[in-house]
Amino acid sequence: MEQILKLWSESGLAQIEMGTVVMMAVGFGLLFLAIRKGFEPLLLVPIGFGTILVNIPGAGFEAAPIYDAVGHLESPGGLMYYIYNVGIASGMFPLIIFMGVGAMTDFGPLLANPKTLLLGAAAQVGIFVTVMGAVGLSSLGILDFSIRDAASIGIIGGADGPTAIFVTSKLSPDLLGAVAVAAYSYMALVPIIQPPIMRALTTEAERKIEMVQLRPVSTREKIVFPMLLLGLVAMLLPSAAPLLGMFCFGNLMRECGVVDRLSDTTQNALINIVTIFLGLAVGSKMSADKFLNWETLGILGLGALAFCIGTAAGVLMAKLMNRFSATPINPLIGSAGVSAVPMAARVSNKIGLEANPQNFLLMHAMGPNVAGVIGSAVAAGVMISMVSGF
Repeated sequence: MEQILKLWSESGLAQIEMGTVVMMAVGFGLLFLAIRKGFEPLLLVPIGFGTILVNIPGAGFEAAPIYDAVGHLESPGGLMYYIYNVGIASGMFPLIIFMGVGAMTDFGPLLANPKTLLLGAAAQVGIFVTVMGAVGLSSLGILDFSIRDAASIGIIGGADGPTAIFVTSKLSPDLLGAVAVAAYSYMALVPIIQPPIMRALTTEAERKIEMVQLRPVSTREKIVFPMLLLGLVAMLLPSAAPLLGMFCFGNLMRECGVVDRLSDTTQNALINIVTIFLGLAVGSKMSADKFLNWETLGILGLGALAFCIGTAAGVLMAKLMNRFSATPINPLIGSAGVSAVPMAARVSNKIGLEANPQNFLLMHAMGPNVAGVIGSAVAAGVMISMVSGF
C-alpha cells in the first residue's frame, strides 16, 4: 500500500495545479496558431511544445542541478535548464540566428535608395515611447516594471524576435517567455495589424504613388557596406556590436562569393537547428509561476502599442520626407521599417497593389525593412548600454 501511495504522490496527477493546466492550454493554443493558422510556425511550434514540457508536473525539465556541500553532483539538471543556459543565457542562439538572417539579407534595395534608412530609424520610435509608457505605469502603481523590464518590453516594438530575446535575456530573464511570445505573435499578425494603420494615415493618392526603378548595386558595394556598418557601430556603440557583427558576418558570407557552402549552411541547416533549440528554451520560461500574472498582460498590451507606434512612425516619416524630396516616396513603404523581414515589405506591396495594380513596391519596401533590422539592433545596444547598470 505504501508503494502505491508513494507512486501516486510522485505522479503528475497528484502534483498538478490549476496554473500548470492553464499554461499547458497556452502551449496547445500556440501549437494551434502555428499549425492551423500558420502564425510563425518555425518558432511557435517549439515554443508551444516547450511550454507543455516545462509545465508537466514532476518531470523536472527545467530543474537546476543539485550539488552537495563539497560540490559533488547529486542530481543532474533537466534538459530545458541546459538548453536555456547554453543558448539563451549566453546569448549564443539569438546571435547565430542573426548571422543566418544576415546571410539571407540583400542590402541592395537599401544601398540603391539610402534615404530609406531614415524610415527604418523612424520605426524604432515605438520602442522608446513604450519604454516611457512602461515606466509611467510603474510610477502610477498600476504595474510593477523596473527600468530593465521596461527596456525589454519596449524592444518588442522593433518586431524582431531574436533581438527581443537577446535584450530580455540580459536585462530581465524572468520576462523572457512573455516578451518572446508577444514579439513573435505580433510579427505573425503583421498582415492584420498594419493595414488599418497604413490606410488611416495615408490618402488614396498617396497610396497610388509609383516609385522609380531602383538602380543596380554592384557586388563591391554589397561587400564594403557591412564592413563599414560594423566599423561605425563598433566604434560608437559597442553594446550593439554582437548583434550587428553576426548580422554583417552572415551577409558578408552571402555576398563575397567564395564561401557558398558556408553561406548555404548558415541560411538553412544551422539557422533551422538553432531555431528549434531557441523555441524550446523560450518555452522553458513559460512556467505558471513566471507567466500567469498581471505583468504578462501588461507586456502583451505594451508590446502591441510599441508595434503600432513603430508602424505609424515609419509611415509618417515617409510623408514628412515627401515634403522635402523631389522624388516622391510612397508612404506605405514606411510601415516596413519594423524589422519583420520580409513580411512587412510584402504587406506594403499588397496595400500598394490594391490602390494601383501597377504599383510594385516590394523591392522599395525591402530598403526600410532591412534598415529596420539594423535599427532594432542599434536600439537594443542603446537599451543594454543605458539600463544594464540599474
